[in-house]
Amino acid sequence: QVQLVESGGGLVQAGGSLRLSCAASGSIFRIMAWYRQAPGKQRELVADITSGGSTNYADSVKGRFTISKDNAKNTVYLQMNSLKPEDTAVYYCYAQRVLGTVYWGKGTLVTVSS
Repeated sequence: QVQLVESGGGLVQAGGSLRLSCAASGSIFRIMAWYRQAPGKQRELVADITSGGSTNYADSVKGRFTISKDNAKNTVYLQMNSLKPEDTAVYYCYAQRVLGTVYWGKGTLVTVSS
């Protein structure tokens, strides 16, 4: 059974940093990503990384967030710097197998105070 376990969320002040981790078990993934959902808003893609290491970022986080992975551990990270109150959201880990099966983590809350 594939399981994605996020960690690293919490409360930080604007301008601060957090690093989120997502440990995946049970499979090898073509794409791993971070999504987020704020109250009253739709879930949006924050960043993703392919098995080959290519990365993609939402315009709102470019230059501030960095996605990376450890292939041996099937773990993906999201380093978040210069956090803003508008970054407040539940952050979800996402993983997709080569054949297309998608898995989601339960989410970790990031709250950025002003």
